[in-house]
Amino acid sequence: MVKADSCRLALPMTTSPPANPIGNIFIKSVLATFVALTLLIFLWNLQPYYDTLLLSPTTYCSSSATSISLPIKSKTTIDLNPNKRTFQAYGSAAALFVQMGAYRGGPTTFAVVGLASKPIHVFDRPSYKCEWIPNNSSNSSIQGKTYKILPDWGYGRVYTVVVVNCTFDANPNADNSGGKLMIYAYYGASSSDDKYEKFTALEETPGSYDDSNYRPPYKYEYLYCGSSLYGNLNAARMREWMAYHAWFFGSNSHFVFHDAGGVSPEVRAVLEPWIKAGRVTLQDIRGQAEYDGYYYNQFLVVNDCLHRYRHAANWTFYFDVDEYIYIPDGNASLESVLKDMSNYTQFTIEQNAMSSMLCMNDSTQHYSREWGFEKLVFRDSRRKVRRDRKYAIQAKNAYATGVHMSENVIGASLHNTHAKIRYYHYHNSITVHQELCRNFLPHSAMNATIWLDKISYVYDDNLKRLAPTIKLFDANAVGLGN
Repeated sequence: MVKADSCRLALPMTTSPPANPIGNIFIKSVLATFVALTLLIFLWNLQPYYDTLLLSPTTYCSSSATSISLPIKSKTTIDLNPNKRTFQAYGSAAALFVQMGAYRGGPTTFAVVGLASKPIHVFDRPSYKCEWIPNNSSNSSIQGKTYKILPDWGYGRVYTVVVVNCTFDANPNADNSGGKLMIYAYYGASSSDDKYEKFTALEETPGSYDDSNYRPPYKYEYLYCGSSLYGNLNAARMREWMAYHAWFFGSNSHFVFHDAGGVSPEVRAVLEPWIKAGRVTLQDIRGQAEYDGYYYNQFLVVNDCLHRYRHAANWTFYFDVDEYIYIPDGNASLESVLKDMSNYTQFTIEQNAMSSMLCMNDSTQHYSREWGFEKLVFRDSRRKVRRDRKYAIQAKNAYATGVHMSENVIGASLHNTHAKIRYYHYHNSITVHQELCRNFLPHSAMNATIWLDKISYVYDDNLKRLAPTIKLFDANAVGLGN
């Protein structure tokens, strides 16, 4: 049998001094105190470090691969007042500035067109600054004089339209080396000077500046700037409108449409021949729906069109696709009328409001084959009724514009124009897809005043008499036939 203690290891015997029990107790006390203090310090610093790791997504690293620099959290004073409330913000409700376009307006001026948070402009006074950064490093940057225009004041929603005008003492790109127009958009008059957003609004490449672009003769005699096209538009009505005004303005004119969701494949097919012929530009602005402005941001659209084509034509017209411009004097031309108004920066155009459902009960007519303005022949005859006006403007003299007229122009405006030029308005007819004629009147209505829904109407066939001419022009221009 093997004895149990035979498994013990034989250790070498060493001699040692006799044990000192008092010294051992002292050493153990010191070690215990040191361990306790170390543990206390560790626990004291653990919570701030733990909070930092949880709250910060950033990894802090030093330049050395063998060391890590940890963030130092400042000592926080705990407020024991139970009524002390804190406020935590999440996200942003509206952008400080949304740029649609930036354009040179001449040798020394620029315009930046966009949207801005309306509450900021209503309850504060945010400002803007302009700076030109030249490509030529030997030239210094140049500060411009800046002022803002709010052309839709009172109509904006979440966003309001802002036109930022930048004017320099001299051409900032005089050597044609190119450069950038920088905008500083400040958060408000109550904000500190260092609270702003800086962005490049416009860039000119070397050699791109051409002074002749900003003086006559201009490319077109007349330019049409259309508002936002939205809704379920009737392609047939668009065809009629386009044919009429291409004829009315003549070959030296151009049309700019803005698709805010209303240009369906059928409407696009109507415009395509005119686009290919160079008579129409169709811009896709469906992205504007992300920014809640007034009426599909039409104030933004008309101001962008104003500055984008400021030096493209002698006269720029603003009206809608259910409205038709007309010269009352059969012996006058658009050219002769505008020659008489050449000393004015803008003139407004009076409305002839037409019924969009009243037609003549004539068995000899095929209403389904007639054009809208050909069969809608009853005009609202009420007097002393406020009606919207549309207008034309010499864009070179305008800083900003509106839907019905501009209030930011150099020069005079003319409003008493009803004897020279008018427009017929077929309200809402552009979105009707069924037959327009829903109320038929007897032949005797041609010489009488008709009342419908407390509105008086009289017979007016001025545009109807032009229909054969317009249809022939349409067939020859785009080959679509009658």
